[in-house]
This record gives sequence, structure tokens and C-alpha cells, in this order.
Amino acid sequence: MNKEYSVSPDGEKFAIPSPKEYKDELKRLKTVVARHRKQKREIVVVMGVGFVGVAMAAVIADTVDKKGKPNKFVIGMQRPSVRSYWKIPLLNRGISPVVSEDQELAPMIERCVNEKKTLTATFSYDALALADVVVVDIQCDYVKDALGNVSNGRADMSPLEESLAVMAEHINPDALVLIETTVAPGTTEQVAYPIIKKVFRKRGIKSDPLLAHSFERVMPGKEYVASIRDFWRVCSGINVKSRKRVSKFLNDVLNTDDYPLTVLDRPIESETAKIVENSFRATILAFMDEWSLFAERNGVDIMKVITAVKARPTHSNIMFPGPGIGGYCLPKDGGLGVWAYKHIHGFEDDIFKITPMAININDSRSLHVAQLVRDALRNMNRPIAAADILLLGASYREDVGDTRYSGSELIVRRLTEMGAEMKVHDPYLTHWWEFEQQDTYPSKGHSLARFFRNQEKLTNLEMEEDLPGAFKGADAIILAVRHKHYLDLDPDRVFRMVGNTFAVIDCFGILDDEKIRRYFELGCEVKGLGRGHVRWIKDEVRKQKMKECEEK
Repeated sequence: MNKEYSVSPDGEKFAIPSPKEYKDELKRLKTVVARHRKQKREIVVVMGVGFVGVAMAAVIADTVDKKGKPNKFVIGMQRPSVRSYWKIPLLNRGISPVVSEDQELAPMIERCVNEKKTLTATFSYDALALADVVVVDIQCDYVKDALGNVSNGRADMSPLEESLAVMAEHINPDALVLIETTVAPGTTEQVAYPIIKKVFRKRGIKSDPLLAHSFERVMPGKEYVASIRDFWRVCSGINVKSRKRVSKFLNDVLNTDDYPLTVLDRPIESETAKIVENSFRATILAFMDEWSLFAERNGVDIMKVITAVKARPTHSNIMFPGPGIGGYCLPKDGGLGVWAYKHIHGFEDDIFKITPMAININDSRSLHVAQLVRDALRNMNRPIAAADILLLGASYREDVGDTRYSGSELIVRRLTEMGAEMKVHDPYLTHWWEFEQQDTYPSKGHSLARFFRNQEKLTNLEMEEDLPGAFKGADAIILAVRHKHYLDLDPDRVFRMVGNTFAVIDCFGILDDEKIRRYFELGCEVKGLGRGHVRWIKDEVRKQKMKECEEK
């Protein structure tokens, strides 16, 4: 039998555990837990040490009581799959498996693992039997079967359901199970509870499981840890005892003095709060899409309009969506609500109009960028097929290294489909796994490559490390993300680095009027999402050049 390995992003190989190692691992865990129980510490197992779970595990492990002493011991548990097992040995060295711009995360994990010794990681489900609290951070994805039609999709409940069944086989009846995952409303009471209760009956346990839900509001970037610990939380439990337990636990580990906890009556209310919260934000962003197009076609600068509107305090949350929205939540969370209405609650009518429409608009918005690139190159009498195009920014938002559901991905895919040759630079990324591993990432058969043609060569797409070198010879430059590295690019310097005229496509209001004017003076073409006023600047530059010629 061939040995299987899990490979970390840095290329280090870790052998998948053998059956004998499971027995040794359980012995290790029992010994460690016994030591912490003597110190009256609560034992917490965090299921899933991905983007949310690893930070939550660190925050819990760093918790201290009123005397400043650690009062929690955390076991981060990750299924030993080829794709994810590498996280376990890295965590046990005190190394975060999630790379973050937050300067607090890495030292916190290193401190909790190696100094405080309040955090360890395991691949064994046997750890669940040792837990007082189980925090569930297992993804519940929404699979879209068509681009721009969220209703033609489904919640992927299988990983969560399978994990809940395994948990129920191991946990102590008095252990609190806290679902942090964003789930379809009704999941805790109508999916999780029956699964656990059924297994409990088989085990001869007559009591109800202690089951609660509390969604996280974690954000990537410099405030990654703070967005878990120092931020408002909503929670609920399936009964009074569950609500009391989850309230106490969250008050222990989070900064609820400054960010008070909201306790709702039923988990479906907590679950719905997360879906409504993210659907509201997605709808605001989608709303601006039509006005962005209006601005482009009627000579209006949408950025100036937004600035003017935001001066009114009641409208300060109006936002420009850029080339679509990304991150793990906004592109799909509303779909979980739409799906739950039919498939968990059994209604057949179609009450949802705005929520799916907003997701559909946001999903396909970035495809318009490819049209702007095409039109800009046409204005320069250059075909888009075989054009060399440089994309600046792969992340879904500024100053983070997170490519999940990034609008930039669809830009690359559409332009590649149209025959362009793509180069990509992002100061926060060394790999773009959605392309490099598109056959299996985010999971087999779920890559966005399935919605486009001619995507095979994108497995060879590598991030450009040298920004000046990346500019050389570009026919078009797409300013896709407002990374600080791109905000002050000087047109004359860019022109020298490129070595010829080119098109600039501004997706996020990065260029001010002075820079737009200068690009036109250099003989370049400029277009932008919602930047319809560029035509007037172009006309002014053309008139000025004609005047200068006449005077000569």
C-alpha cells in the first residue's frame, strides 16, 4: 500500500497517520487533558482549523480568568485528509496554518502552543470524548450550478452532517456543541439536533444534546483576531440550559464587556441574523451596479457621486462594489436562506426576489471588466486575442491575501476565454490556488473553470513577484484591487516601465482626474467601472493637442 502525504503550501510533506498512530495519539491526548483538568481548565475541541477555526482556537486558548491564569485548554481537530492534514503538525509546532496580515495571530498561536501550552492539534476524532465544549467550524458551502443564477444551486450539507454524526458518537452527553458555521436557517434545530439525538438514543443516552449556534463575523486583514475576540456576537441554544452554557462560554472567551453579547430565543433566529446581515450588505453592493453602468454610459463619475451622497450621515454606508464582491460569505450566504426556505422548511412558493437578484448581479459584475478591456483595446486598434494583459490585485478586497470568490478570478477566466495572455501581480500572494490547482480547488468539480472555455493553461499561471518587470510590454493594465501598493502609481513611471502605449482599466476608483488626464496625454486609453466622465477628459486632451498642433 502506497503511503499518502499531505503537502503544505510551502511544499513540506507530511505522511497521513497510520492506524497505530491513532492509538498513540489518544494516549497523548488523555495524558495532556488529565493534566489540564487538574488545573480546573475547561477542555474545548475546535472542529476545523481553517480560516475561522484556527483564529477561534487561538482566542480561546489565550483566555485567562480574573486572576490572569489560563482557564481553557484547546484541541484543534482537523480530519486527516490529503488536502488538510498538514495543518496539524504545523499547529503543533506553534505555526499558524493561515497566513495573515494580522500581526497578533502568529505570536498568539506560538505563545499558546509553546509557552502557555494551552493549545494542541490532533487528527483523531477520539478527542471529542474529552471535550466540555465542541466548537464546530466546518464549512457549509453553497454550490452554484450556473454562473449568475444562485437559485440553480444547493447547500452542501454533507460535510457538516457527517461531522455531526461522528461528534454524536464520541461526545459526553453534557458537552456543549456550539455551531459557529454559517448555515441555512433551521439547521441547528432541524438538521443537527435530529442527527445528534438519534445517535444518542443508539448509545442509550436519554438526555437532549446541548446544542447552540453563534455565528462569527471574522474578517481577513490586520484586524483578523480582533474581528473574533473584540466584536459583537449573537447566540442562541435549543433550550434554556444550552443558552446559559453558550452565553457563559462566549462571555469567558470574548470581549463582551466592550462588545455585549446578544442572546436570542432560538437558533433559527441566530442563523437568520447572519444570513440577513450578509444579504443586506450584498444588496447594497449590487444596487450600485446599475448606477455604475448608468454613470459609464452618461459621462458621470460614480465615485464623485458616492462621495457626495456619503456626506449625508444617513447614507454613509453606501459602497462601490468594484469588480464584484468576494470573500467566503457575501457571494453565497443569501443562497443558504433561499435554499432553506424550500428544502428545510418545505415551502413551495417563491418569496425571495431581492436576495437572489443581488447575488446574481454581484456574481457576474466582474465579467463587465473584460468588456471594458476589449473596448479599450479596440479604441487602440488592438485585438484582445493574444493581447498581454496585466491584472493588479488578485484578492477579493484591499490589503489582504484572500482570493476566495474574488472578482479578479472571473476577470482572468473571461479574458483567457477571449484569447488574452494574462499576468497577475498581488503583493500579498505568492500562489493563486484557484488556478494552480483548479482541478481540485476549492474541491473537485467545483472550480469556476467549469463555466468557461480554454481554461487548461491557467494551471501554469504564476504570481509576478517583480512589479516593474510585470509592467513591461503590457497592452492593458487592470487596476482590480485598491491595494495600497497601487494607489500612487505615477503614470509617467508606469509608461516608462511598459515601454509603449497601453490601456488602463480602473475597477475601483483608483485613478483621480489628474492621472486619467496624464494617461491620455501619453497616448494611452482609459476606461473604468462607473468612470463615464473619462470621455470628457479624453475630449479635452484631444482638443488641447489639436490646438497645440494648429499653433505650430
